[in-house]
Amino acid sequence: MSPVSSEPASAAPPVSAWTGTAEPLPQTRPLEGDRRADVVIIGAGYTGLSAALHLAERGAEVVVLDAAEPGWGASGRNGGQVIPGLKHEPDELEHQFGRETGRRMWEIAGGAADVVFDLIGRLKISCHAERCGWIAAAPHAAALESLRSRTEQWQRRGAPVELLDATRIAAVTGTTGYVGGMLDRRAGALQPLAFVRGLARAAQRAGAAIHGGSLVRELEVVPGGWRVDTRVASLTARSVILATNAYSDDLWPGLRRTVLPVQSYQVATRPLPEDLRRQVLPGGQVVSDLRRILFYFRLDPEGRLLMGGRGPLDDRGDPALFARLEAVARRLFPQIGASPWEHRWSGRVALTADHLPHLHEPRPGMLIGLGYNGRGIAMATVMGKLLADRALGATHAEIGWPVAPITPIPLHRWRLPAMALVVHWKRFQDWRDAR
Repeated sequence: MSPVSSEPASAAPPVSAWTGTAEPLPQTRPLEGDRRADVVIIGAGYTGLSAALHLAERGAEVVVLDAAEPGWGASGRNGGQVIPGLKHEPDELEHQFGRETGRRMWEIAGGAADVVFDLIGRLKISCHAERCGWIAAAPHAAALESLRSRTEQWQRRGAPVELLDATRIAAVTGTTGYVGGMLDRRAGALQPLAFVRGLARAAQRAGAAIHGGSLVRELEVVPGGWRVDTRVASLTARSVILATNAYSDDLWPGLRRTVLPVQSYQVATRPLPEDLRRQVLPGGQVVSDLRRILFYFRLDPEGRLLMGGRGPLDDRGDPALFARLEAVARRLFPQIGASPWEHRWSGRVALTADHLPHLHEPRPGMLIGLGYNGRGIAMATVMGKLLADRALGATHAEIGWPVAPITPIPLHRWRLPAMALVVHWKRFQDWRDAR
């Protein structure tokens, strides 16, 4: 197979609102020598660690390899919103995939937050998890109509969701910037870096071996399975799980070109005074809106206001986009005044052309899960379990998620300039719709 092309400049995740409050990373020394295992997992984020945990708990010998350390990518940098469901509505899934497969998909996605919170409770992971609910906020009337349909579809399926009018959403969020929204009580929040490190510790306790600083440079088919090579070590396994998501490279042919990596930017204030905490998001929910280039925000456990948004791929972080987020936060919450901003950080989100997570099985014994479109805490954790089930022999029907071919996005090589143009165009459309 093709060799990988790059490795992280630093093994540690960037400094963020999360790095100072997460428990220390468990020891994950680089792989050494030549080893054998039942399953090797490449990527130590939510997908890979969830797969490792579920495999090890069922007796499999599992080795996880990561170029940096567990949680280095999106799993340790995201906004900590645990959101069930997909961009697609349940009716749309049933129409596109057929009644039975579509039903299994919305059941899996709709129950994804339950999987996360159940795991946290069972494993006693300390990550400030709270079932506080999520609000999908409508910035204009057209968006509210789409939420009306989404709410009705989920209510028909027994989900605890409700539509909010302008008065109600202003009361629970503390801002008059939205005309309404949908409250989903299945959702919640957590400290994302603490959660991924907790998953790593739990997987180790179950018997999985985790090795950071172990960039996989080559994969090859060998008798009885696969051989994985790093710069200084090798591993032979019956099955391989690739769980690299937005940081996928050329290790598997064409995989990198099946997703569009977009940079997600976040800023955080210093902890707000108690009187402001009673005015900003007084209902305690997490929020993301329905703009084409969305904003998402919450209070963290220390009372910081976190504001996030999307931008073109630029791993250095564009200062203008950070400043834009701070301006948006002050527009939505003028009561915060000149509250100083304490943290600025960013990371990649993997978007797919069809806005669905992808499960690939390009060859026997090779499993891949990626493409969570901004809902990675819940869906990546669930995808890890699905991949573990398949690696242990579950049929495709038993898994319940369709297997997709690896189909590169056309003109992927032009993604950087193209995404910059798309982001600017969508921002213009958002501005036009809000007029």
